Amino acid sequence: MGKNLTQQKRGRGSPTYTRPSFKFKGKTGINKEGSARVAEFVVCRAHTAPLAKVQHDDNTYSLMIAPEGIRVGQILQVGGQELKLGNVLQLKDIPEGTSVFNIESQPGDGGKFVKASGMSAKVLSRTPAKVTVQLPSKKQKIFHPSCRASIGVVAGGGRKEKPFYKAGRKFHKMKAKNMYWPSVSGTSMNAVDHPFGGSKSTHKGRPTIAPKNAPPGKKAGKIRPRRTGRKK
Repeated sequence: MGKNLTQQKRGRGSPTYTRPSFKFKGKTGINKEGSARVAEFVVCRAHTAPLAKVQHDDNTYSLMIAPEGIRVGQILQVGGQELKLGNVLQLKDIPEGTSVFNIESQPGDGGKFVKASGMSAKVLSRTPAKVTVQLPSKKQKIFHPSCRASIGVVAGGGRKEKPFYKAGRKFHKMKAKNMYWPSVSGTSMNAVDHPFGGSKSTHKGRPTIAPKNAPPGKKAGKIRPRRTGRKK
């Protein structure tokens, strides 16, 4: 009797494939405008970058992505037009060539782009209708001028430069976020685990030749080859 495929197990929603969000420190974002004092730095297993716990004017606390170069006790400004490391400004007030991170997708959503450790984007051009930003992938994206972003580079750079050396360290890293690892192809599994599994022949897996009477939408792969296998 066969087993459920990995994608079928994940779709069920069991705790084995569910992220432990109850252990995360909290949600990060760009919160209320005004001054905010950096109270402490927080390490969260859900984020690759260190987080800054900031205290607002009304004595409330929130979490922000920490940039490189800030310290405990530093005062950050959310809103305004002061171009300073760690401050949050609207894209229309940020000059061209400035490094930014934690960019909002829509005005007021708290930040959706460029949040990983060591990442930064660059403002390329500004017009009254749009602002063009170059993302870390070198792709250029257009944002609304009222979208906000933080000035600087995300802290925690160089994370990817340190090798894992062995599979056990990679296992514990992926386990912290409960991410599926390692990813195994179906052809490398046994026949009981996947339809493509088994190694009874030199060519593992199942043939991808479309059936003779397949409908047009199923005519994928090796479509009606004249001959398969070795020529006799």
